[in-house]
Amino acid sequence: MANKIDSEYRFSPPRKTKQNAVLSPNNQPDCAQAFMEHAATAPLPDAFLHFLESNGIDPSIYTSIDSTPRYIRLKPGFEDCIQEIQSETKCKPEKLDWLLGFYTLPPHIQIASTKVYQQGKIYGIDASSGAAVMALGIEPGDHVLDLCAAPGAKLCMILDLLGDSGSVTGVDAARHRLAACRTMLQKYKLGDRCRLFVADGTTFSVIPEGFRSDSESCESGLEERMDVFKEWTSRRPWKERKRAKKCSTPQVVSKSHPPELIYYGRHSGVIGLTKKELYKTVTENEIASYGYDKVLVDAECTHDGSVKHIQKFEHWGWVTLQRRVLDAERTDSLHTLQLNLLTNGFRLLKVGGSLIYSTCSLTVAQNEDVVEQFLKENITAGRIFVLHFLSY
Repeated sequence: MANKIDSEYRFSPPRKTKQNAVLSPNNQPDCAQAFMEHAATAPLPDAFLHFLESNGIDPSIYTSIDSTPRYIRLKPGFEDCIQEIQSETKCKPEKLDWLLGFYTLPPHIQIASTKVYQQGKIYGIDASSGAAVMALGIEPGDHVLDLCAAPGAKLCMILDLLGDSGSVTGVDAARHRLAACRTMLQKYKLGDRCRLFVADGTTFSVIPEGFRSDSESCESGLEERMDVFKEWTSRRPWKERKRAKKCSTPQVVSKSHPPELIYYGRHSGVIGLTKKELYKTVTENEIASYGYDKVLVDAECTHDGSVKHIQKFEHWGWVTLQRRVLDAERTDSLHTLQLNLLTNGFRLLKVGGSLIYSTCSLTVAQNEDVVEQFLKENITAGRIFVLHFLSY
């Protein structure tokens, strides 16, 4: 197998989205905002403080009020809606010079109720997520794999950058979260070159469409192609609905669960294929030539780099924090999961492809340590750069 010598790994900025005010754009009290205001000043439990200390993280980022802005991204073609945004929010969006198409708003602004958001002209997306996508260096015609795609903001940004060429494959183990991706694709009219699979990202093996071996082409020409994929529709046949009702499919799939295609666009390469062709087993040499040009692994993590996420534990209960963030078994299993996601993402790259690994954790264990172990185990990988943004 030829060496893959052009892979890159980047840690995206933590998703610091702390909220400061308690009024929505129409000056009505915002309960969620008021909760965040309270949570920002609530004392952190000793166990979490010990976790922060052992990982060299300043606890003041979770308890002090700052002016971290809300980020939005304009959908290409709607650059002239700045005045519209300003009119609805009563605030002028400030351009983010280092990230194309991104703007900032004051932290108290809520965009969900605005027409520009509801009409699909803007996205709510953290600058950290945007930085990870931009680091991919997407070019026209690229086939891109988003191995942890939900909830979909990064997926949409990738599709916007690709335009009318290439393809995007989104994978996530959580069925309900991937369904949210599908909803986003339909809202922003971006699904034409995309396909979504409910699958375990550590074992996913479906490569971009376009590769067919000579023997397979001959077989396909001889057999009756009765099970070909036709144009996707949200309406499922009655027999399929009945079968799904009988079989209680899990919301989060396991490694042994075969990939399940829940959406595909007209130009995603799926229409006209048989299931056998779509899910065919490929060799490592075939992946080296016909794999993905770019892979994004925004891995599952403890989310300790998300200030807003940590503040929610004031409501959920610190016992939940103990289980999700501080539990030693949970941390160890996450390290294994992150390494396996990174390893499989790299395996699916074609020679010369690029991979971005990112988390919203500030811990070395979930970032640098994962990459270092991966590089030791994969001597064909070349690290171009590693950046770790501490705050924005």
